[in-house]
Amino acid sequence: MPLGTIAIVGRPNVGKSTLFNRIVGGQRAIVHDDPGVTRDRQFGRSDWAGRDFWVIDTGGWTIAEDAVSRGVRTQVETAVESADVILFVVDTQEGIHPGDADVAEMLRPSSKRVIVTANKADDLAEDISHVAFHELGFEKLQPVSAATGKGSGDLLDAVVSLLPELSSKDQPDSIDIAVVGRPNVGKSSVVNRLLGEERLIVAPEAGTTRDAIDSPIRYHDRTFNFIDTAGLRKRSKVASDIEFYSRVRTERALHRADVCVLIADATQGMEKQDLQVAEHAWECGCGLIVGVNKWDLIRDKDSVATARFKKQIVERVPFFEGVPFVFISALTGQRIRRILDLILSVTAEREKRVATREVNRVLRELVQKNQPPQKPGKSVNLLYGSQIAVAPPTFALVSNRPDVIPESYLRYLIRGFRREWGFAGSPLRVRLQRKRSRR
Repeated sequence: MPLGTIAIVGRPNVGKSTLFNRIVGGQRAIVHDDPGVTRDRQFGRSDWAGRDFWVIDTGGWTIAEDAVSRGVRTQVETAVESADVILFVVDTQEGIHPGDADVAEMLRPSSKRVIVTANKADDLAEDISHVAFHELGFEKLQPVSAATGKGSGDLLDAVVSLLPELSSKDQPDSIDIAVVGRPNVGKSSVVNRLLGEERLIVAPEAGTTRDAIDSPIRYHDRTFNFIDTAGLRKRSKVASDIEFYSRVRTERALHRADVCVLIADATQGMEKQDLQVAEHAWECGCGLIVGVNKWDLIRDKDSVATARFKKQIVERVPFFEGVPFVFISALTGQRIRRILDLILSVTAEREKRVATREVNRVLRELVQKNQPPQKPGKSVNLLYGSQIAVAPPTFALVSNRPDVIPESYLRYLIRGFRREWGFAGSPLRVRLQRKRSRR
């Protein structure tokens, strides 16, 4: 049985994202005073009283008929269908609003799973304004202040009491995957293809996704947690607070991801910004896969078109030589499932461990072929090494003069390690240590 799921729903600007952040214990959703900031479902994982569960933050429910509002309603309905507990958030400071009645009608068939969460009840001892919300017709009502945390413990006690019984089966290890790229290259469409459902809002307008959206699936006995992020724009184009915080969320997603899938547009090629995002993911220690989307739109393809595309990138950024590329079409589904297999492969490479004797054998061969550059004074020697970490693979090399070994020589060693052991799609780190003198 999967983890229990909680959906947070309500009309716009009642504090749903603030409550989400309170429950998951961090600023995982964008919180802004403008109504309608959250438009997609966002997943976060939390726990209470020994129970782990997913929390879904949804966009604000309205009956407006524009494309985005219709998309939000679809997402909210999907979240409600999949949830074990539904937190129907209302605003005690405004009282019952016509929009609350619209949400209540939508939730009526799921009433046994609904807790009316009367938010902004900052003075629980004196304030009884939440009582008026019994009029909405739901049995369970809990006042809370998401901003201060008042009442949140009682709310979570009520939530846990409604969660399904625990399964004895352990959850498999999960892989966090950040899906990144410039706006409108098809990130959400790619994730939707992988998930097999319209989980993220897809619209022709660039920038539809503004939060980092977590979406878990199972594949080959692993949990894949896809993080579909807001499109990364150039900093000079980040004009509003919302755009700024969206960029912050994307960069934080890279820091918590195991694997980064960079989606590029085949019709535009990889621009400088794409390469900067890839370098940032590499520096964060993420595994890296490049998905070149819209490959179906390239007309003059021959047998070496994909190799030529990658070669042009490697000439600009050499580390891409060890990064797997997959040429896909989110529209037609071409080679989309290949991404899942590459995620498993890159994860395995990122977690690979090499025996110490093997490290020293290869190190000796590399040094014999090309000695470290020598400096005046004592000769520069690399004495021995070992792998000290995985995810990403990290090697410690001991030298008598580590401070004079240049970066160019470390890159030579890393290339040699890759030729020997692969590590496809994973960054390698080499740390130099000084030989300890005997006392």
